[in-house]
Amino acid sequence: MPFLFTMITIALMVFALVDIIRRDDSQVRFMPKFVWLLLVVLLPLLGSVLWFALGREYPEGGIRLGRPTRRESAPSPPVATAPPIDSRTTEQQIADLDREIEEWRLRQEIEKRKKEHGDTVSDD
Repeated sequence: MPFLFTMITIALMVFALVDIIRRDDSQVRFMPKFVWLLLVVLLPLLGSVLWFALGREYPEGGIRLGRPTRRESAPSPPVATAPPIDSRTTEQQIADLDREIEEWRLRQEIEKRKKEHGDTVSDD
């Protein structure tokens, strides 16, 4: 029995070391890769378990086990659409804002003249 436990610990340690070495630095959490390597080498069982539990960055969906999931009865969530991307330059955006401001100013001027003209027509 101790032989089996030792073999499982060594296999887990080797798997953890290979995983740490193959990971990009951006996929390692909480400590640098070198510290994780030392932890796994010095404390094989505990270090390996900690690596897979805390140090490794998993994809957003979590660990995929390969089992088919049944979602027949559950309705699918609505698909979120990405917001439109504005491809205009800053200068183009400022020019568009200036045009909108000028248009707004002209509309206010027209409304003001309509009110003035309407007041003079009603006085006659």
